[in-house]
Amino acid sequence: MAEHYFNYFTEIEDHFVRTRGAGLLFSPLDWALIETWKNAGIPVEAVLRGVDIAFEKWRSRPARARIQKVNSLAYCTQAIMVEAQAMAETAPVARKSAKPPFEIADVRAFIARNAAALNKTGHADIAASLESLDIDALYSDLEQLEQRLTAIEEKMIAKLRASASEEALFEARRALDLDLKPYRGKMTADQIAMLEKQFLERRLLESAGLPRLSLFYL
Repeated sequence: MAEHYFNYFTEIEDHFVRTRGAGLLFSPLDWALIETWKNAGIPVEAVLRGVDIAFEKWRSRPARARIQKVNSLAYCTQAIMVEAQAMAETAPVARKSAKPPFEIADVRAFIARNAAALNKTGHADIAASLESLDIDALYSDLEQLEQRLTAIEEKMIAKLRASASEEALFEARRALDLDLKPYRGKMTADQIAMLEKQFLERRLLESAGLPRLSLFYL
């Protein structure tokens, strides 16, 4: 698995901020968007190209049409989807073997830290699932380890969703609607549905003070 695979979030954030040309703190909407693209298997290269193309089009407009800055990745959604489709239609490139991007000690510490946080917040069953992972065996196949961590995280999120109040779910959806309103025309109904799912899950985890278990957050 190529090293940049696990740098998906930081590569996109750094590239967007650099291309925009001014400092910007990503919003929950931006992080949820990146997670949606990651889960959909969109290559990081397609996202970076889409960002470049979206900004090129924005900068080609007359100055009077560029009064409002691009303040969210959502502005680049259409260009990113076009690039992702173009890459999907080309012949796949064989992956080169690469050494694991993390030291095994870092992986162990990450999982132990998350298990401790889960135990502390009353999720001993989820913590036990993490602690039962055979890191020595899985370290040679980080993709399989990531799949196992994702399955455990999905179980954790399902518990949170089942116990969340209607008011909490309503407030999360309202927050998304406010952030997404200027960009809805750039997304399909399926894309919005996926984004809503990711946004809600991130909000539930943050509200509960629970960690993300994916190696993307190591």
